[in-house]
This record gives sequence, C-alpha cells and structure tokens, in this order.
Amino acid sequence: MSEPHPLDNAVHAALTTHQCDIAETVGTATRYPPDVNLFYGVERCDEQGWRDLAELAGPGAVVVLFRDEVPPPPDGWSVLMTGAGHQMALTEPAELDDAPAHDIRPLGDEHADAMLTLATDTKPGPFFARTHELGRYAGVFDGDTLVAMAGERIHVPGYREISAVCTAASARGRGLAAALTAHVARGILADGEQPMLHVAGDNDNARRVYERLGFVTRRMVEFQALRTPP
Repeated sequence: MSEPHPLDNAVHAALTTHQCDIAETVGTATRYPPDVNLFYGVERCDEQGWRDLAELAGPGAVVVLFRDEVPPPPDGWSVLMTGAGHQMALTEPAELDDAPAHDIRPLGDEHADAMLTLATDTKPGPFFARTHELGRYAGVFDGDTLVAMAGERIHVPGYREISAVCTAASARGRGLAAALTAHVARGILADGEQPMLHVAGDNDNARRVYERLGFVTRRMVEFQALRTPP
C-alpha cells in the first residue's frame, strides 16, 4: 500500500513534522494553539481518533477538522458546519511572472495588530493574534495603512500553504491579491518547496485568480466544525 500524501491530511502532517514544535497533542490527535490557528488534526477518524480529539478539546468544545474526508462522528458529537474547498498546488510557476508589480514589504511582529485588523475586516479565513508566526508574511501599504497581505500557514514536507490573502475594500481592483500570492509563492519555490493553497468551493473569483497564476486543483477537501460530547 502506498504512503498517504501529506496534503490529504495536511493539518496532522504539519503538526507531526515541520510544525510539531507548537503542536498540542493527545494520542493521535493534535491541534494548533488557539491563538495561532483553529484547526485540529488526527491520524485516522476511527474510534480511537475520535476519543483522542474529545480528550484534547475537552467536553462541549468545538473541533474544526480539515482533511480529505470527514466521516460521520460517533454518538454524542454534533456537527455544527460542513463545507468543501479546492486544494490547489502550483504547477506552472512561470505564470508568476505575469503578476502585477507592487511595493510589497515584509510583515513582522510589529505589524501584528494591523494584520489582525485587516483580516478581521476582510475575512479571508481563520486569522488570530499569532497566526502570522506560522510563516513569512508580506503586505502592501497605502501610507501607513496595511491594505493587502498574504503569508504562509500550513507547512508539510515538500509543501507550504499560502493563506490569509486579503485586500481592503478601498484597494481592490489593483491586482494586489495576485501580486502578493505570486510574491509568497516565489519565496516558497526558492526554498525548494511547492506552494499550495485552499479556496472555498463557492469562491470562483479567487479560484480564477489562482488559476491564472498557474495553480490547479489537486483535490477537493472537507471542512467540518463539530462539538465534542458535553
């Protein structure tokens, strides 16, 4: 039997390899610190896996899984939300050269409040006070105001995820999302790894932007928020 691809269970793969230093773990279940990322991972969604997730989260807590597929949970669990997304990987990096050029600057701890404010306003996906610590972030400013950004989140062997791609309403239509995605992707390629990202199944506009940059859908993945037994 062939080894599972790390992107099929990306959260668990990340938290047991490149990001294991920040993982919180019980048995086969693992998660990011809550102020970094909301995702949980588990090796297998079998009887033991569900028990480990429940112990890690605690009673009546919310567990967010994100993997190739999420089977129905055991009795006592409740499903709060389900969704699907495109998992896309960059296959034609030459297309990055067509991205528009902008004054892109690196972002660090001194920009943490500005990044959180922008993400809160634009809602690119889960973003918390320490999410930016997961990788390298870059942004575009209008004066002193951060108006667009993108960065790295999940890191598995051979792949890094581009995430938190967002643009303030006042700065849309300038190609900032494409430029920042290309900028982050170039950094990942320079490290000898492959850029990948995730797009909500119904976000056709974003998916088309990424396709123009050379990303193609590798597979569909499932997102599911569940509540542990009380």
